[in-house]
Amino acid sequence: MAAVGAYLRELRVKRGLSLEDLARTTRIAPRYLEALESDSFSTLPAPVFIRGFIRAYCQTVGASPEEALARYDGREAREESAAPPAGRRTTAGPVAATTMDGEPRARSAILVSFVLLVILGVALFAVALVTQPAREQRAERAAPPVAEPAAPAPPVAAITPAPDVPTRPIPAPAANLPPAKAPEPARAAPGPTPAALAPPVPVAPAGSRAWLPQVQSATTGISTPYRLVARVSEPTWIRVRTEDGRTTEETVPAGAMREWVSNRPFVITIGNAGGVSFELNGRSLPSFGASGTVISGLVLPPEGGRPR
Repeated sequence: MAAVGAYLRELRVKRGLSLEDLARTTRIAPRYLEALESDSFSTLPAPVFIRGFIRAYCQTVGASPEEALARYDGREAREESAAPPAGRRTTAGPVAATTMDGEPRARSAILVSFVLLVILGVALFAVALVTQPAREQRAERAAPPVAEPAAPAPPVAAITPAPDVPTRPIPAPAANLPPAKAPEPARAAPGPTPAALAPPVPVAPAGSRAWLPQVQSATTGISTPYRLVARVSEPTWIRVRTEDGRTTEETVPAGAMREWVSNRPFVITIGNAGGVSFELNGRSLPSFGASGTVISGLVLPPEGGRPR
């Protein structure tokens, strides 16, 4: 039976492959492939790696690795039977030195590989921690500003003009009398203005928010991250802008609940302040107005009591 090196070299030559082609495909160094074909196993790593080299070699040349592994295992068995037992003197010299067993070497190689993997993982984690703030800053700078929606214009009622008053014919002037002046036509009674006909829309101005001190008192000592919960009792339109510049807006039905989380204060616009109640980090906030009241640019938690 030919040696494993000659057997592998014969398979490679039949396929017309060079050692460089084999090294590119198997990712094994050419010097290891040369040592494998010349049966120079003393220059190769532990037996567990040699068996892996043989499997990769055979898969590349399209042959089953069983035959090559059987030849390699037979060679190892012959070397172990030919080696003198430990402590016995031979004719060539003193007591033969014991060689390191393959299994401990394999365990040590696996341990070294595991340590290298752990070091690599720690390095990647450190790089991710260092680059994370920079990515967040770039995302904040790239986020487009969110335009506030224009308040809907109140409906204008149609104005019905008053009917014209009919005029009487003017008789001819008498002799030696000054001509009488023609009476002025009656003017139409002024109708109501659009502003008077439009239903009032209660909007809480920024300077008259009587509930702002209560909100500041309720949110004192709250730390990030902020968790805002809205419980809706009447249908209302809500828009919330979070720390990353993203804005969510929707008409929330009665009985629904919504939740948002941010590391910076929220900017909120409410279309029906009396139909929703808020909680910030588990603390209930006071009501922001009656039903139908529009609140725009509300900052939670407040920053000096001024909306953005």
